[in-house]
Amino acid sequence: MTGSTTLMRNPSPKGLPPIPGARPDDHAASERRAADAEMARVLKTKPLRMASDSSSGAIAFWRHEPLHDTVEPMADHVVMAYPAGSQALERRTGRTAAISTARPGVVTIIPAGSTSRWDIHCPMHVVQLYLPQRTLLRIADEANTTNPGDLLERTGHPDAITSRLLLSAADSLEGSATLDTLFRQQLTDLLATRLLAAHAGVAATPQPIIGGLSPSVLRRSIERLRSDSDADVSLSALASDAGLSRFHFCRSFKESTGLSPHAWLRQHRLEQAMDMLRGSDEPVVSIAAALGYSSQTAFAAAFKKLTGETPSDWRRRMR
Repeated sequence: MTGSTTLMRNPSPKGLPPIPGARPDDHAASERRAADAEMARVLKTKPLRMASDSSSGAIAFWRHEPLHDTVEPMADHVVMAYPAGSQALERRTGRTAAISTARPGVVTIIPAGSTSRWDIHCPMHVVQLYLPQRTLLRIADEANTTNPGDLLERTGHPDAITSRLLLSAADSLEGSATLDTLFRQQLTDLLATRLLAAHAGVAATPQPIIGGLSPSVLRRSIERLRSDSDADVSLSALASDAGLSRFHFCRSFKESTGLSPHAWLRQHRLEQAMDMLRGSDEPVVSIAAALGYSSQTAFAAAFKKLTGETPSDWRRRMR
């Protein structure tokens, strides 16, 4: 599970006293542990899946046993969402305490540098986003927001939008490095925008979209996405080529095409796959490799997700 967390002050519930002497952490940032390392220490296991990007952060999917431990200060914000079930959460931070429920549609936020005691009494699954402060500040700057407030601490806080966005990350690893990286970059920027708007001390409102990309810039962007070479189709490269920030490029590209860069590339790859399946006798495994998928299984799963059929079934029906 991946996550990023912020601090929300809750009155101390009856029967759950605060940790004696505990207080929000004031350690220097250089002394804080990486979020993935601290989660592995506390959860006493490894994530089932994890993907990271140096320009955005990391997303991890965990299954862990009951937890009774103190989370030490981390270098990144951690945001958590819960894919299924219902599980009580008990969290104590300094003189405050919170009892809530982990379930689909809620999020938990641990701000970078904070520390808290956790008690979770049953095994559970969780998706976590590890969000660097630099990413949050970049999004705030690109969105033209002023003085964004610090992230708030949240414990099982209702937020269906953030929960759905984060859970989609665990379900959308398609086995194509190009598609997966582009998706994670877009998703992280979108999540950071949402966190600034809904979970910061001073809510940030992004400026409205003003038009799409110019025809020449849109043409260059699509040529780069269509390239069958080793062209860099990361969000940073696309935005730089367009002379825009990542935030504004994504918004303008969708305004022009109706699709995000990731969705456009995924649709293009699907059309390529259909052309190859219909017009050649190439084995499915060869088509998967030509399109950049890590395996025939990953390609078949991605194809079926979009069409409802396996590549082999679709090929037989179209011939």
